[in-house]
Amino acid sequence: MTDISLHAGVVDSPLRFPWEQAQAMGDVREVADGIYWLRMPLPFALDHINLYLLRHEHGWVVVDTGLATDAARAVWEQVFTGLFAGQPVLAVIATHCHYDHSGLIGWLVDRFQCPAYMTFGEYQSLTFQGSPSDAPHWTFMQLYRRAGMADSDIEQMIPAINKAFFSIDVPHSYRRLRDGQQLRIGDRYWRVVVGSGHSPEHACLYSEEDQLLISGDQVLPRITSSICITVTEPDANPLGEWLQSIRKLRQLPDSVLVLPAHERPFFGLHQRLAQLQQHHDRHLDRLLVALQEPLTAEQARALLFTRVRNGFDHLMAMGETLAHLNYLMEEGAVRRELRDSVWRYSLARADEQTVGSPGDIHV
Repeated sequence: MTDISLHAGVVDSPLRFPWEQAQAMGDVREVADGIYWLRMPLPFALDHINLYLLRHEHGWVVVDTGLATDAARAVWEQVFTGLFAGQPVLAVIATHCHYDHSGLIGWLVDRFQCPAYMTFGEYQSLTFQGSPSDAPHWTFMQLYRRAGMADSDIEQMIPAINKAFFSIDVPHSYRRLRDGQQLRIGDRYWRVVVGSGHSPEHACLYSEEDQLLISGDQVLPRITSSICITVTEPDANPLGEWLQSIRKLRQLPDSVLVLPAHERPFFGLHQRLAQLQQHHDRHLDRLLVALQEPLTAEQARALLFTRVRNGFDHLMAMGETLAHLNYLMEEGAVRRELRDSVWRYSLARADEQTVGSPGDIHV
């Protein structure tokens, strides 16, 4: 493999958290002058998302929105009359396209007739996300059958993609965020730092003067962001993009206060990036050992993710497994072969070019 340190060192000292406990769900807390942290409820095991509210001139700039649920709308109504005191939302920034971050973006934009800001890749992804349906497309079934999954297991995953709140009212227009762009919000300047892997063009916001990083899902203090293959782009290499993004974020100072989308704000950016690198290195090493013999993606999934509680877990675990396999194929370490309509993965021989890489065409 190239351009990756498989055994990057990790500092064992704990991350530092300025606040011992998060505030109650739906409450806000000021984390810096004019910057408020709002905990928005989610109907999952991960029961919240952190949104950030930035004071700007005669109103507010909102970073991320929460899911399109009645509970989230009710929290917003409290914010409008409480913290905002009737002042308007002047702009909505979406770090990325995922439902918990962008679910209410159209609702907020239309209510206040204000612009939405996001990267081109994230806006494009929003427009690609069709309405949930009861029957999956044939491409969905084919992807997971070729991964070696039984139809009964695939069927258990289908409800996980058909929840009513997995919908987004996409705004009719947007203002494009670009990597390196400077945004003035209030008295601060924020630099847009774009990363990939978890989503196409995830935007973080970095304030150099105040050493603040609104990290979205690119850096979380305890859990690891999902790096998944989906039916939309089955031969992508999101893990390669994610590892490049880790190296890019290491260029920011370690002194920043990280304001993540989940759990509590923390100090220790470089340490956490090293931990994320090592997490994926361990998965890659396990696969390289296991693939001495051919495996299906489902067999490889069982090695990496031994505890799958439900269809949603299975969906995410399979997406992560395929992402690691695609990465190893692009690095030339692994080959795949379509046999009996199922992909079989094995180590590539040193004396051969990789066969069955993601770039190959198989009709």
